[in-house]
Amino acid sequence: MTTTQVDAAAAWLAHVGADAAPAGVVPQPRNQQADAAVDAELGSLVAAPEVPTQRSPLVDEAAAALALLWVDLKDKGCATARQNLILHYAPLVSAVAGRVGMRLPSTVEHADLVSYGMFGLIDAIEKYETDRAVKFESYASSRIRGAIIDELRAMDWVPRSVRTKARAVDRAHAELEAKLHRAPTEIEIARHMQVPLADLRAVYSQLSSVNIAALDELLGGGEERVGGVSLVDTLGDDRSQDPAGSVEAAETSFLLSRAIEQLGERERIVVVMYYYEGLTLAEIGRVLGVTESRISQMHTAAMLRLRSRLTAAGV
Repeated sequence: MTTTQVDAAAAWLAHVGADAAPAGVVPQPRNQQADAAVDAELGSLVAAPEVPTQRSPLVDEAAAALALLWVDLKDKGCATARQNLILHYAPLVSAVAGRVGMRLPSTVEHADLVSYGMFGLIDAIEKYETDRAVKFESYASSRIRGAIIDELRAMDWVPRSVRTKARAVDRAHAELEAKLHRAPTEIEIARHMQVPLADLRAVYSQLSSVNIAALDELLGGGEERVGGVSLVDTLGDDRSQDPAGSVEAAETSFLLSRAIEQLGERERIVVVMYYYEGLTLAEIGRVLGVTESRISQMHTAAMLRLRSRLTAAGV
């Protein structure tokens, strides 16, 4: 309703209110002809415009052309009609592939999912029956999704049974963690799943090969991320020497050898025989011609002097 119509209706209501009976007085019947004239006037003021319900001619032409393609395909087996239908419904494949790809790892390419789904679309076009009360989009969506999932399962090197066990173990772990407020043990998980502990450990052994990632895959972002770190950059090589550790070990060895040289002759002999030659205190005592207790005292005194000198050197 426009502003002009609202103002006119308000004015009319004020006019009617002026002729209304006072409070407590029974109103008299109004003139029917006057009421009809007023109603007609008010209706012309506040009548809402009619909403057109006629479809656009372009929409009707597109629907008719699409129906004609289905007729040519089903009745005549026209290859051109089949190709045009595939091109017409190709965006549906991309939409379904996008929904499926939301729950997949980032390593799965969207283009691969679309190519898998195209086979499902072609199969849906071949098997769709136009006389059924089912929209083709609903029928084709399930066929496209099924084709994508079937292809992903065919490419998976892990059996479906192992995937099912992995989901069961994850679910049991999450339920116990929420209940116990801590990480559950293997025995608790096995008891919760009602399986022997040996079977649970066998499942863990099978699951060790489930999660496999490429070494060149970037962590925490896509391939376009500048300065991304790949998985291979985070792996350590136990065979290579740590430069800082090597320098520190060499410095410690030099300071220790210099501190040993500053010991007395008998204390130096005790340290060398005990730590480098592997002799016991009794054997060292027989070599030096003293008792084992005396060798123990000399060893203790040598350790105190070495510790004080290395502490003074900052080691």
